[in-house]
This record gives sequence, C-alpha cells and structure tokens, in this order.
Amino acid sequence: MLLKNKIVIVSGIGPGLGVKLAIEAAREGAAGVVCAARSAEKLDDAERRIVEITDRCGVLKCVTDITDRAACERLVAQTIERFGRIDALINSAFVHGEMDYASTANLDDWHGPLNTNLLGTLKLTQSVLPQMKAQKSGAIVMVNTMAVRQVPPLGEAGYAASKAALAVSTKYLAKELGPHRIRVNTVHMGWMWGAPVQGYVAWQAGQLGIPEAELKAQIATGIPLGDIPTDDECARAALFMASDYASAVTGAALDVNGGAWMP
Repeated sequence: MLLKNKIVIVSGIGPGLGVKLAIEAAREGAAGVVCAARSAEKLDDAERRIVEITDRCGVLKCVTDITDRAACERLVAQTIERFGRIDALINSAFVHGEMDYASTANLDDWHGPLNTNLLGTLKLTQSVLPQMKAQKSGAIVMVNTMAVRQVPPLGEAGYAASKAALAVSTKYLAKELGPHRIRVNTVHMGWMWGAPVQGYVAWQAGQLGIPEAELKAQIATGIPLGDIPTDDECARAALFMASDYASAVTGAALDVNGGAWMP
C-alpha cells in the first residue's frame, strides 16, 4: 500500500479529482485522511465514500477556505490534535476563473485564481511546515495543469498564469525545504474523465449537436494512450509522489495526461 499508516491532508475536496485523492489515499492504507473544502456537504460525501471502502482510515472533515491563513492554521491544529502528525499534503484546491485570453482578459478577474491557486496554496503549505520540520519529514504535492505546458485552444490564461506561478514556487520550496527532509513536487494533470469533464463534454456536445461519445473520441485522438485518463488514475499518480516510493524525488514535475503533452 502506497500510503500505509500515513496521515494525509487533501485540500479542494469536490466532485472531481479532490474527492478521488481522498478516497484513493484511504484505499492505499492511510491511517488518516483530512478532507478540506469550503462546503460541508462535499466533506460529508467524501467521508461517506471513504467509509464505504474501509473502516481502517480515520476521517477528519474541516471546512476551510485556503485563502484565509487563520483557517489554514485551524486545519493544521485540528489535524495534529486528532492524529499527532502530518505526513503528506496534497494541494488540490483551485479556482478556474474565466475562460479568457491574456490579450483581452479583464485582469481584475485574475485575482480569484491567483488568490486561491497560488497564494492560498502557499498559505496552507506554509501552515503545515512547522509540524513537518519538527518531524524532519513530509511530502507536499501540488496539483497543477497541462495548460502550463502548452497553450490550449480554449482560453485559460488567468488559470494557467496562476498555476505557472505555483510551479515556479514549488521549485523554490523544494530547494528551501530539502534540508528538513520535506519533499515538494508537482503533478501536471491533463484531461481527466470524471464529473467536471463529463459535464463539459455533455455541454459541448449539445452545443455542437453531436453525440457525447463522438466528442470524447475526438479529444482522445490527441492522447497517445488512446483514451482520456480517469480521475482515479490521476489521483493515484499524485499519491505516488506523496509516498515513500518517491522518497528520492523532490522539485520534480510529473505529467499525468496519457501522453497528450511530452517534454
């Protein structure tokens, strides 16, 4: 089991990758999963789904807005009080913002993605560091996007800019925290077949007047593995970077996209 006896915090619990990260962490043997989201309803759903697969993983639910440093520190304090340690933090919380272009965007709209994807993620990361430094161990995984690697046909400039800044910050963190045996890595996700993408495909297929299966197949033609990866698969790749199997890896970026983008 990748995460046997680990205590794992997952931010951004939601209907897509976030909840799958929590579920798969529990499936991979975590002794405790701390679920953080702005919505208590999403946290209740995550707990229910974890309990369905195992009774050996403690679940702590924390309503948290990661842009609020006090909320981040409450989350960490509650985690330490309940479990005594923090082995991994998976930073999955994000705001996508408008589908826009750098040349025409209302730049005031970029504050949302920047405040959450960059500054909020760093606030939560900074909040776990005292505990990880005391332990002399820890793994932090930043969930990033393929839109940082290549410009997509749809406008995602503000979202991509916030994530690009996070990717650079991750390298700084890896260098700064290495002496404390704290690893910091990035996973760049591409298309993920789960609730958000399923919703997009249903909407776009309706706009184009074509079957959903046809649109899905069109997207898959750009993926060498021949299909859109599931969010379960993508979650497991992220959790690998948090596991002891990646104990010699820090400052790295793992592309999780079925080969849609290759360096």
